[in-house]
Amino acid sequence: MIMAEERQFLKAREAFEQVLRFVEQAQGEDLRIDLVERQMLAMLLHVGFHVLEQYIDRCGDGDVGETAPSHDGRRLQRSDEPHERRYVSIFGEHRFPRFVYAPREAQKVERLPVDEQLGLPEGDFSYVLQDWLQRFTLKESFNEAGNSLQTLLGLRPSNRSIEHMNQHLAEPAEEFRTAQGPPDPEQEAELLIYANDCKGVPMRRPIEERVRRGPRRGKGEKANQKQMACVGAAYSVDRYVRTSDDILDEVFRDQRAADRPRPQNKRLWAEMTQEREGEVSNGKTRVFVQQALDLQARDPTRQKTVICLMDGEKALWAQQQAWLPRAIGVLDLWHVMERLWAVAYCFHAEQSPAAERFVEDRLRALLEGKVGYVIGHFRRLLNQPQLSAEKRRTIRSAITYFNNNRAYMKYDEYLAAGYPIGSGMAEGACRHVVKDRMELTGMRWTLKGAQSMLHLRAIYLNGDWQEYLDSYIQTEQSRLYRQTAA
Repeated sequence: MIMAEERQFLKAREAFEQVLRFVEQAQGEDLRIDLVERQMLAMLLHVGFHVLEQYIDRCGDGDVGETAPSHDGRRLQRSDEPHERRYVSIFGEHRFPRFVYAPREAQKVERLPVDEQLGLPEGDFSYVLQDWLQRFTLKESFNEAGNSLQTLLGLRPSNRSIEHMNQHLAEPAEEFRTAQGPPDPEQEAELLIYANDCKGVPMRRPIEERVRRGPRRGKGEKANQKQMACVGAAYSVDRYVRTSDDILDEVFRDQRAADRPRPQNKRLWAEMTQEREGEVSNGKTRVFVQQALDLQARDPTRQKTVICLMDGEKALWAQQQAWLPRAIGVLDLWHVMERLWAVAYCFHAEQSPAAERFVEDRLRALLEGKVGYVIGHFRRLLNQPQLSAEKRRTIRSAITYFNNNRAYMKYDEYLAAGYPIGSGMAEGACRHVVKDRMELTGMRWTLKGAQSMLHLRAIYLNGDWQEYLDSYIQTEQSRLYRQTAA
């Protein structure tokens, strides 16, 4: 074993001396510095490989005797021959033999002394490599993530390995989120805001359906089916009293006030509806349950004003009534404006000044609490004979939407009380958590894969990535070796 350690040390020293010789040669040739950097990185990774090999060799072959105690006190037998272990570090692929222990030779291995000593992960890939690679996957496709790693380190795990790694890493995500404590009360603002929205995720057709129906689609059938992911956001913010003119200036003249309070302690959740233990687990319900727990932790004495900002989807408001019943419901103003613009374009050209004046006038009325006036005005517009059937449907849809959500459109009261009236946080969350990653070109997801990515994306965007990774490593080390990771 000493000879093996010395051999690795000599290889590492020789590799490092090659780096020094290369730098001297590059200096003489006036080589451009970025080319020096790239070559040096490859050479230093080679040095690191031999140094890490030496570190592994120093741990021995795991032979602690013919028998060894199990974690529950039973005696385990040493394997007749060493078992090979594959370990892929950031420096390259390592393979080394070590003895393992089991009740009998052919039975399940229960002790791996070298693995315990080194704190090896359950899979082949090092925790550092998993960290770096999964940071890539959170922003780009599995294929591009693999290419990025190959460019950086010269390593290229298969796409299947990268996807499997992603799903494995996400397994304790819900437990981690549940165990998180509330933000520091001293850093919380006056109002607690909960916002929710839904975004479609393109799904892969089940293999049975693909085999049965083949690659060709039926007439009118879409290339892929989407399943909704429910995205929830929570944050606190100070009151900010405004007038209808302030909102109109912000919306139409891009005059956003510089003193607008900033949201504090943002948290995101993203859930898909899926089957668990034979029962359907609704994604919307899980998001609202998590928000209810968040509210309980943030405001245990029920002193804060709670706002729930959403669009007009009835299912979301039903969940709000069930899980956040004391929250003041506010219909997101941006969804209201979508309806106003749709009606405006029934009478005026798109992007025209006339259409903008139409929307600004009706929006002012809504901001002043005149919802009934706008509904009545839209009803009168239906009497114009030149309207097509499609335009009539658009106007009727807006009337129905405003009628159904009048209880959440008290904008004059909300502005006077300093409440937010736009769910930009939820809209942004849907874009950041779902669209920016889940809808990349050619993306098709399985339910498990989509949920895994959504969990990890939310954790990353919440700023909890390193804390989560540390927790993941600690949990896995405890499960594998009944010990706490160093």
